[in-house]
Amino acid sequence: MDALDVLRDLTSRPRDAAERMRPDLNPVSLNARPGGHDNSVAWLLWHSGREIDAQLADLTGQEQLWTAQDFAGRFDLGPEGDSVGYGHTPEEARRILVDDPELLLGYLGAALDAVDTYLDGITAAQLDDVIDEDWDPPVTRGARVVSVVDDAIQHLAQANYALGMPAGD
Repeated sequence: MDALDVLRDLTSRPRDAAERMRPDLNPVSLNARPGGHDNSVAWLLWHSGREIDAQLADLTGQEQLWTAQDFAGRFDLGPEGDSVGYGHTPEEARRILVDDPELLLGYLGAALDAVDTYLDGITAAQLDDVIDEDWDPPVTRGARVVSVVDDAIQHLAQANYALGMPAGD
């Protein structure tokens, strides 16, 4: 197994986690805020797709799926939806309301598919290319892919945990 195969395997993990949640996703569970937390399951799933999409677009120089495939229009979340969620105020996070689990999982799946397509178009040697020198140490292409997928995995784990909590707002 080479480095690209390892990254493809890593990319499959958030998809698998999201699929395991599917039976428990409905409008109530998606928008509940267990413990009064501002980030609902819908917010966590939406954010996972957004951060993958936005960071991959930065990496590839291509348009985000959010606009290229009109996810922005289908979600219809306004300006909060066009962000990726980093730095959302509690009020902004609470405005991310999504009743359609298929839309959320479809966007996340499309973003993960885009990562796979990206990996299919590069070589293992290109994973060592420095793409961001604003960090110490500088960020390589491979490290960025790991970081993007790791963030999604963490948020999906939070969503899975929240699904097991009693609903409440």
